[in-house]
Amino acid sequence: MTDKHPVSAEWSPRTTPRSQPAELWPLDPVVVLGNGPVGQTAALLLARWGVPCVVLDRRPERDLVGSKAICQQRDAIDIWESVGVGARIAAEGATWTTSRTFFEADELFSVEFADPGRSPLPPFVNISQSRTEQLLDERIAEEPLIEVRWGHQVTWITQDPAEVTLGGLTAAGPFRLRAPYLLACTGARSDALRESLGVTLDGHSFEDRFLICDIRAELPGWARERRFYFDPAWNPGRQVLIHPCPDSTYRIDWQVPPDYDLDAEMTSGALDRRIRAIVGDTGYELLWQSVYRFHTRCVNRMRVGRVLVAGDAAHLYAPFGARGLNSGVADAENAAWKLAYVGRGWGGPSLLESYHVERHAAARENVEVTTATMDFLVPQSPAAAAHRRDVLTRARDDPAARALVDSGRLAEPYWYTESPLTTVDPRRPFTGRPLRGTVPPPTPGVLLPDLPVSDPARSGVPASSLRRLSRDGLLVLAAPGAGTAEAVAVVVELAPVPVRVAEMAALSGELAGLLGARRGEWWVVRPDGHLAAVVTDLAQLYPALCRAVGHTAPATPTVHAAPRHLHHARESGISAGRVADIGSVGRPLY
Repeated sequence: MTDKHPVSAEWSPRTTPRSQPAELWPLDPVVVLGNGPVGQTAALLLARWGVPCVVLDRRPERDLVGSKAICQQRDAIDIWESVGVGARIAAEGATWTTSRTFFEADELFSVEFADPGRSPLPPFVNISQSRTEQLLDERIAEEPLIEVRWGHQVTWITQDPAEVTLGGLTAAGPFRLRAPYLLACTGARSDALRESLGVTLDGHSFEDRFLICDIRAELPGWARERRFYFDPAWNPGRQVLIHPCPDSTYRIDWQVPPDYDLDAEMTSGALDRRIRAIVGDTGYELLWQSVYRFHTRCVNRMRVGRVLVAGDAAHLYAPFGARGLNSGVADAENAAWKLAYVGRGWGGPSLLESYHVERHAAARENVEVTTATMDFLVPQSPAAAAHRRDVLTRARDDPAARALVDSGRLAEPYWYTESPLTTVDPRRPFTGRPLRGTVPPPTPGVLLPDLPVSDPARSGVPASSLRRLSRDGLLVLAAPGAGTAEAVAVVVELAPVPVRVAEMAALSGELAGLLGARRGEWWVVRPDGHLAAVVTDLAQLYPALCRAVGHTAPATPTVHAAPRHLHHARESGISAGRVADIGSVGRPLY
């Protein structure tokens, strides 16, 4: 038995992330608990920053069963592309651009999803979670900084101000690991882990159940659109959702009564009749079926000391809107760059706590959105049911009523407009949640649009895209007339974090217009592509750079000197969460 991952003493950094503006040095591995898509994403993103990690999973091997989470949104695919797998997921998946909503036999409206820039990725791609996991596994197998250990059941976790220690059982006997941080991506069934961390999973569950069937059939005209039906003749009083998937397969969700019996329906032939009501006489193959209940819940803390909680371990949403996995991928990105920045000595005292602040706010937003959807889909009182019926009936002819129809507001990035890392710009106030299928204009806190750009170091050489460029570290974009490079160099040198500077015009002639940048402005972009600040003079730039990485602004200008290991003195104080031991609660934690 070892109490330290063996690579921590011998590992030496490989090629740094593309354009990473600093030398990297060996770091102790972070432990990622859970090898589902959120844990896989976190591991790949940590490795991209040069941070090694050990991924533990209690299962003996990958279980590739059913479609599960199928709907991947453009910004999640974009995150996967930053680690070299997003384009493959997009190419293999079924692309769709339109969401259509029906009441009984009438189409009420359709939504086309706008691209505020010129992203090479589609707005939504449907691909089974199983296949997504396979593609991520293939990429992880190429990554020397990631070690995956199957069959590791964690039974206890402790932590102190310096590190996390965890242990449990394998087929070969007990194990024990120490790590500077632990990222828990353990999925929905994480009650014991949450209890051990002292966090609660607040919210509620819905009584109605939902039947899922994956079928293969030829349905001309259905391959590039999502279809949602309120009260169709073939499921009266309830809903049906149909999603296209690759290889002429379709995912169908029926709302069914709480006492629904799938086995009895399969035996009696009623399931075949249910499917035939949709596909008609077309031949079909039933690939997978399951029944589940919806939950809308969120933990009260997503950071407990040196443990971060992500994905379904932190939040559960009704799937009408595809906000589960997509939100978990955003959790992983937020956690990864902040762990890397803290480990390298670049992040300030509040950077790690900002993971909880930002992603918990995102989780609450998703709870609000999905709860509103479920309240409309499953009315909880006769009055609510009558209201829904009235709205749907009027929506056939009344555009104002159509705006009240809620068939699921589809996944979108969260906007960190109230984050402590964001410098508010009164000239660009956040206008609130935009219309369905649209995004807000660029303002501090908002994820920037994407477009092709040139390499700022080699004029005319493509650097892929603005998003890819931003994900290589803190970036300052200079609008036309923004000042001299020499003056900016002084600010950048004094900043507590490596900073790159690029002129908007040198990247793309259309960038300033796309962003709505004004002459003389400096745009500070975070390593996850979110805009942190827009300033008009260098006196504002320095505190904005400090604030974007969790330092008090304005901070005392000092030239950066970084520690060697991830468990360093800068993070020795835990600003929130329990510092005491986190022990077993009488059953395996994961």
